[in-house]
Amino acid sequence: MFRTMRRFKQQISDAECIEILKNEKRGVLSLIGDDGYPYGIPLSHFYDERDGKIYFHGAKEGHKIDAIKNCPKASFCVYDKGYTDEGDWALHIKSVVAFGKISLVTDIRKAEEICTRLVQKFTDDREYLEKELANALGRVQCLEFTIEHMTGKLVKES
Repeated sequence: MFRTMRRFKQQISDAECIEILKNEKRGVLSLIGDDGYPYGIPLSHFYDERDGKIYFHGAKEGHKIDAIKNCPKASFCVYDKGYTDEGDWALHIKSVVAFGKISLVTDIRKAEEICTRLVQKFTDDREYLEKELANALGRVQCLEFTIEHMTGKLVKES
């Protein structure tokens, strides 16, 4: 059902893909939007090694939520900061594209855990976390992305 990578010599391992998903803070979630147009949105995320899923949060309504309700199929793309070889301008970048299904999280305890883990990816400020949970948790919609297929590659820009 999913394509194999055409440039297979550039393919990175699943373990490297997971490291990118764990360590990078942002990616682009792509959904099937209004009238079948692609809808891509940059989002913060976290990858949960316990269940192999990617989690997001956002508003309870809007284009993203409507798209998910209409079609749960999605892709998520993340890439690292890259590196250059000494004396060279070309950037080497590792990227990951995951395909799967996305769903709304309805359990408030699960939503609190997701929001907590997302905040902890950016800061260890406990006071900030507690304030955000107290003020915003009831207005947040968390999302769970179940990966069905994932590939990653290392590309040299040139």
